[in-house]
Amino acid sequence: MGGWKSWMAGAALLALSGAAQAQPIAPGATYVALGSSYAAGPGITTLAADSPARCGQSADNYPRQLAAKLKLKLVDRSCGGATTADILGTGPLNLPPQIDGVGGEARLVTVTIGGNDVRYMAGFGVAVCRAHPDPAKPCADPPSFDLGQAFAATETSLKAIAAQVRQRAPKARLVFVDYVTVLPAKGTCAAVAISAADADDLRARADRLARLTAQVAKDAHADILKASVLTAGHDACAADPWVEGLVQGQTPAGRARASFHPTLPAMTAIAAALAQTLAK
Repeated sequence: MGGWKSWMAGAALLALSGAAQAQPIAPGATYVALGSSYAAGPGITTLAADSPARCGQSADNYPRQLAAKLKLKLVDRSCGGATTADILGTGPLNLPPQIDGVGGEARLVTVTIGGNDVRYMAGFGVAVCRAHPDPAKPCADPPSFDLGQAFAATETSLKAIAAQVRQRAPKARLVFVDYVTVLPAKGTCAAVAISAADADDLRARADRLARLTAQVAKDAHADILKASVLTAGHDACAADPWVEGLVQGQTPAGRARASFHPTLPAMTAIAAALAQTLAK
């Protein structure tokens, strides 16, 4: 365990930029978590008592673990299926804008978003469909979807989210948390049950989103926790996976397991890396 803890300390220091000049987050401060399922934690342990029914927030997602570690007052607005449109306004989920949870009292805001905008999760569904074809189901993105346009729109929206957080909570520390690593650096495996070609495409999409998120964070003078780096080596094909492959069935707590999503160890690692640096 000592080696693992040392590795975690190094990862936390490398992942967060600009932390040396920032003030630590005081106990009791308000923390607002924005994002999609990779923040909400569907299928992980038990459903949070205050989770909106359709959002699937786990009682042990990284926002809730972080809030417990630092004794913060959490406003968890994360939601499975969310896009940047659901943060900035009433998006496809038809829920109140997540950004409305950010007020002047906020001292910490984390953001994990963008995967659904560029159909990263949907891309896994398409890939599984191609690997296990069903004549009744099409195995392709909608004809109207253009990946380049989707990334351009996502960049605009990520910048707008940063601007909105700065305007609504000028004293808040803003941290973008990118997506955990689902696939190995090369190839594929039986656990994910998709072709090598589709794995290459999805890996490239994930890498592009990680680079975009990091650049937006840098331009906004925000921090970036690279969960993609933190979880490398713990992909769905690894000996010690921190993310689900293609799964069915339920967890011991009776929750549906979420394919290609982070598990409890990933959420715990993210919370620990954030807490270590934010508490300084």
